[in-house]
Parts: sequence; structure tokens; C-alpha cells
Amino acid sequence: MKKIILYSYLKCSTCRKAAKWLESKDFEFNLIDIVKEPPLVNYLNLALDQYSDDIKSIFNTRGQAFKMLNLDIYSLSREEIIQLFLSDGKLIKRPFLIYEEEKVILGFKEIEYAKQFL
Repeated sequence: MKKIILYSYLKCSTCRKAAKWLESKDFEFNLIDIVKEPPLVNYLNLALDQYSDDIKSIFNTRGQAFKMLNLDIYSLSREEIIQLFLSDGKLIKRPFLIYEEEKVILGFKEIEYAKQFL
């Protein structure tokens, strides 16, 4: 059994599409509300490692919470980024999927999911 954790926001249509896709392929996954319970620090570190070439892609840059901060994310340390994410899950690109505790997939693109899971 593959371990899949999907951090999602209930009002996010892209998150719902990702969950629906996983369900349609009969994958079992743990669905967690990213606002009530942001990803664990080790998962955030995994995302920061994996997306180190493009730190901005980890942020939900189109969200109101991000726009209100008005900060230069490139000037932040890893610890500052993690603290920001822990303080407000809406700042994190979603859906935020963790696969087998070792890979993070941000957002939902059916092609990327299919490549990873099928």
C-alpha cells in the first residue's frame, strides 16, 4: 500500500480535483485540511529541498494571504519560510501531496500525478 498524504483546502477547486483523481484511481490517501493543520516541518523541509531551484513555487502566490504579506521571499531563511508556512497554511501551494514520505507534489496536474502513480 502506497502512503499518500494530501494537504488540501476545502474551498480550493484544484484540491478537490486532485482528491477526485486519486479516488477515481482507487488510491487510499489521508486528507488533511492545510489551514487547520499545516504540513509537518519534515514535509516542508522535503518541499524546500525538492523545489530549491524555484522557492517561489512552494508559495501560494495567487492567494490573498500571500499578497497581503508583501515580502521578498528570496530574502528569507529556510527557518523563516517554515515559520511562515506553519503560521498560515494558506501561504502554501496546494494541494500539497506527500508520496511515500519522500516526494512532494505541489498543485495538481493530471499528467504529473499519472506519471507518479500509474
